[in-house]
Order: sequence, then structure tokens, then C-alpha cells
Amino acid sequence: MKYKFKTQGTCSQMIEFEEENGILKNVVFHGGCNGNLKGIASLCEGKPVTEIIERLEGIKCGFKSTSCPDQLAKALKKNLQL
Repeated sequence: MKYKFKTQGTCSQMIEFEEENGILKNVVFHGGCNGNLKGIASLCEGKPVTEIIERLEGIKCGFKSTSCPDQLAKALKKNLQL
């Protein structure tokens, strides 16, 4: 199933992703640091959603209370009700 998540507190404005049988696929960040976010998306591809949440949740960007990776973890938890 395909999901969209409007981010808050980050340079990226939206994250799109798919989940199939607990595995993350096709992650796309809109806005933000293009190269870094492509790298994060690539590293998350094909990984279990629970592992991604565990690794990315709580990461901060500078003095911000969140980051694009943290927002991905929030998106996964919200949309997949974890």
C-alpha cells in the first residue's frame, strides 16, 4: 500500500513510501537535502519497518527537535499504526 506523510519541522515537506508485508519500499522525500535523503531512502529500501523505526526515531537535525529520518519513523508509526 502507498502512503503520503506531510512532514513537520524539517526542510522536506512530504514523504511517500510503500509497505508490503512489513517491508519498506519506494521511499521518496520531497524537498530537503536531495543527496542525503536519497541516501536514507536507499538504505531503508527492503528493510523491515520495525527496524527502520528503531534506528531512525529520535534523530535530531542540529538544534531542531526532529529530522527527516525522525519524520520517516513518525510516518511509518502513524500510517502503519505501530
